[in-house]
Order: sequence, then C-alpha cells, then structure tokens
Amino acid sequence: MLKYNKDLIAYAKELRKNMTPWEIKLWNVFLRNYPIRFQRQKVIDNYIVDFYCAKARLVIELDGGGHYEKAQMQYDARRTKA
Repeated sequence: MLKYNKDLIAYAKELRKNMTPWEIKLWNVFLRNYPIRFQRQKVIDNYIVDFYCAKARLVIELDGGGHYEKAQMQYDARRTKA
C-alpha cells in the first residue's frame, strides 16, 4: 500500500468534484470504462495526482498553463523526483 498524507483527502475529494475540462474528457471518454481500474485525484505521499492505476503503478498528470510559471515549475520538479 502506498503511503499518503491523510490531511489531503478532503482536498482530493473537492478536486474530484471540480475537475478541469481536460480531466473530465479523459475520464469520461477513456479511463472511466478502461478494463484496468483508474482512480481520480489520488493522494500519494504528499501529492495529489490526477489519475492513478495501481495495477500498472502508473500516474497520469494533465498540466495546464499554470505549470509554466517559475514557482510551479520548481514544485513540479520536486514532485517528479519524489
């Protein structure tokens, strides 16, 4: 089982209710009915990933324009190394 920060669970639930248009499209068109189970807005360690497949140990992140700002790019680099 992956470790996770329980303090992020409420925020992850909120993100599930307010997915971006691109997350909604990927979920409804492809991942929702994919034969291997995916989870939305999954808490892993101190992060919330957009989609996670435990069987494949695969994380899918859909990054918007905000990820091109300097502070966000630094945060993303730390997240990628984790």
